[in-house]
Amino acid sequence: MSSLTLYTPAGVLAKSQPLKRAAKRLGQLGFEVEIDADALARHQRFAGDDATRLAALHRVAEAAPSVALASRGGYGLTRLLDQIDWALLARAVERGTRWVGHSDLTSLHLGLLAHTKLRSAEAFGLWAGPLACDDFGREEAEGGVDEITRDCFVEAMQGLLEAVGFRTEAGFDGLHARGTLWGGNLCVLNSLLGTPHFPKIKGGILFLEDVNEHPYRVERMLLQLAQAGVLQAQKAVVLGEFSAWKKSPLDRGYTLKSAIAAVRERCPGLLILTGLPFGHVPTKVCLPVGAKMDLVVQGREALMIWGPDPAHHQHAHDCDEACSHEAEHEAKRPSSR
Repeated sequence: MSSLTLYTPAGVLAKSQPLKRAAKRLGQLGFEVEIDADALARHQRFAGDDATRLAALHRVAEAAPSVALASRGGYGLTRLLDQIDWALLARAVERGTRWVGHSDLTSLHLGLLAHTKLRSAEAFGLWAGPLACDDFGREEAEGGVDEITRDCFVEAMQGLLEAVGFRTEAGFDGLHARGTLWGGNLCVLNSLLGTPHFPKIKGGILFLEDVNEHPYRVERMLLQLAQAGVLQAQKAVVLGEFSAWKKSPLDRGYTLKSAIAAVRERCPGLLILTGLPFGHVPTKVCLPVGAKMDLVVQGREALMIWGPDPAHHQHAHDCDEACSHEAEHEAKRPSSR
C-alpha cells in the first residue's frame, strides 16, 4: 500500500469536510492516507502563517511518503520560494515521493526544476495533477470524483501511466516533437519570470492552463513569454483548459481563439496545440513535469508519451481512453480513455 500525505501549502481550507472526504476516498483507492497536522491551519487567507506552511512542506519532505498531494492551491507558495530547502525536497523525490498538484503548485514544480538536478525526472517525482479537496473532496451532489481524473491519478502513482491522448485542432498531422515536459498554471509561471525559480528549459514541450483569466489576459501573458524568448525556445506549446472567465460587452467577437491566433501570428513557426484535458476543470490527466516525452499527432489525435520506448506507441488516441494502461499488450501501450 502506498503512503499518501495530504498537506496545505498555500490557500486556507474554508471547511474541513472536503479534506476528510478526500482522505476517505483516497483510502478506498488503496492509499495509506495521513493528514498533515497543520493541513487545516488558518492565518488570513492562508493555511497558517508562512512559517507554519514552510514547516509543513519540509515535514512532508522529511517523511518522504510515496505521494505528497496538496489539498488545494490558491496563493501562498510564492511567499515561501526563497526559504524552501530545495535539496530536502529533491531528496524526498530520490526516496520515491511524488509531489502532485496544479494551480499554485506550479511554482513548487518549477522551483524544483530550477534549483535541483531533477530535470530528467527519472523517478517521475513531479506530477501536474489533481488536488485533494477540489478533485477528491467534492460532494456527490457537486459531481463527486471524475472517473478519468481518478483513474489517471491512480495509474500515475502506481507507475503505470505512460501516455495521455487528446483531440487537437487540424493542421498538425505528422507532428513528432521530443523534449522536456514542463509548465502548469500560466499566471503562476509568468510570475516566476526573472527570478531564480524559473527553469531555463530550451527545446521543451510547454503546457499551460488557467482559470478566471479573460482571453485578453491570456494573450498578454503568452506574449510576455514570447517577448522574453521563452515560447520560441520550445519545440511546442500545448494549451489545456482556460476556464471560468466571463465575456465582456467590449469583446465584440474577441475570444480565446482570437487570442491564440494573435500569438501565433506574432510567433511564426511556433507550434501551439490546443485541447489538452488539464486545468481547473473536473476532468484532468496527470502529467510528469520534467520528464522527457514525445508529442505525436496523427490526424487530429495527439499523444503525449513518456513510456520506456516511445517507438512502441504506434497510434495517437482520444483522451477518453488515455488513462487506461493495458499491461497485457506486448508493446505496453496504454489505451485511451
